[in-house]
Amino acid sequence: MTESNSDAAHFLETAVEAAREAGAILLQEFDRPKKISYKGEVDIVTESDKRSEATIVARLQNRFPQHSIIAEEGGGGDEKSARYRWYVDPLDGTTNFAHGYPVFAVSIGLLDDGEPLVGAVFNPIADELFTAVRNQGAQLNHKPIRVSDIATLSKSLLSTGFPAHKRTSNPNIHYYWEFTLRSHGVRRAGSAAIDLCSVAAGRFDGFWEFGLKSWDTAAGMLVVREAGGIVTDFAGRPYHAGDRELFASNGTIHQEMLTIAAEIAARPATLP
Repeated sequence: MTESNSDAAHFLETAVEAAREAGAILLQEFDRPKKISYKGEVDIVTESDKRSEATIVARLQNRFPQHSIIAEEGGGGDEKSARYRWYVDPLDGTTNFAHGYPVFAVSIGLLDDGEPLVGAVFNPIADELFTAVRNQGAQLNHKPIRVSDIATLSKSLLSTGFPAHKRTSNPNIHYYWEFTLRSHGVRRAGSAAIDLCSVAAGRFDGFWEFGLKSWDTAAGMLVVREAGGIVTDFAGRPYHAGDRELFASNGTIHQEMLTIAAEIAARPATLP
């Protein structure tokens, strides 16, 4: 089955409305004292996460009652077998938000039978709205964006992220070390959605991370692809939302990144 352009436009319009409404909540509450709780030992949740998510879920449920909604804080219910499934991260960059560091976003992605169809990522601090519809390109504040044309890793600026939990058992420090030495540098924004959109806009040339959830990537992966980039797992296979490993790039440095990743994975697991 294929969706019509009018359907996709309606889906995107709703995603944008929800993202902007949730972003306004986050912006309003950003400078206020935070009421923080924890999921497990170190994963932060704020009341703003919950309010943002409730706003998004309510709008999506009202417009599309037959669709599934999978949201980070559980407000959307369980993943069902519906053709259309929304993946919602109401506050991507919660730790930044909780500490008053102004880098965070609302991320809303729609999958159609498992394939990305619509994505909206809104950074309320910068008032930047990244959007994409399958086969219709990617935009930043309604203007087309494209990935960079940097051809080699040595001239690239990269980004990555580290998990809030199980840091000592996560292998990313090895990749961070190696890619830092082989590039212009590696940045860590603390928001996978912003990292992905930064690749799409040509600000970063590549991004990788381990252990991302489907709501972290469902929107951003489409924005990258529609901007001309590539998103795969570490073996070079097409990435699917929820896969354990992700590589996103402008395409021209992708194979070089994959080759280096394979070299790192083959080494003994010792710290640099």
